[in-house]
Amino acid sequence: MGWLNRMTQFKEKAGKDKEKASIGLYSYPILMAADILLYDSSHVPVGEDQKQHLELCRDIAQKFNNDYGSEDFLKVPEPLIQKEFSRIMSLKDGKKKMSKSELSDLSRINLTDDKDMIINKIKKAKTDSLPLPSSVNELNERPEAKNLLGIYSSLINSTLDKSVKDFNGKNFSDFKEKLGEVLVEKINPISVEIKKLIDDKVFLDKILLDGYKKANNIASKKIKKMQEIIGF
Repeated sequence: MGWLNRMTQFKEKAGKDKEKASIGLYSYPILMAADILLYDSSHVPVGEDQKQHLELCRDIAQKFNNDYGSEDFLKVPEPLIQKEFSRIMSLKDGKKKMSKSELSDLSRINLTDDKDMIINKIKKAKTDSLPLPSSVNELNERPEAKNLLGIYSSLINSTLDKSVKDFNGKNFSDFKEKLGEVLVEKINPISVEIKKLIDDKVFLDKILLDGYKKANNIASKKIKKMQEIIGF
């Protein structure tokens, strides 16, 4: 409980009255750790905001191994975090992370969004009144501009510095048009495929059943061995 109470995300979401916090705030990082440790994951791709959750997972693994004298039984995973653009912010507020739990759907790009929805969301994305900056340093005081330029740079596999130079002094309307095009090119094929798969219930049921059997085979062996180590 001490570890969980110190988690940044728990403190942010629980607020001052943590005694009334949902059990979900406690169980989420534990379930995440279980999903990782149960399958002997060695490396885990995470966003910057999830790094602390992975550190908790590492602590749990090391404590179990130490307490039960079972060195390396639970693998201690390493985080894989992108050097740049590891945290995408909300389209409505450049200081808050993009989240599917946010009330406004305009705050995020969903993988199921169609072409028109993507373009509309980018058009309505929050910006400031100034033209796009001439240097990366200027972005420190302009979170919305930094976020949109970061999204664009990550999608075209470029650097933030190059994107700033390419759009130096241009209006947001011109930049948003280009960003919308790139997003549609990347996201729309995924959206089309998702919708096609959702309609194929037989195929989905087969994938779920196959995945369940494979996961259960791995997990049951690990849990049985864990019970032996603990003495159950």
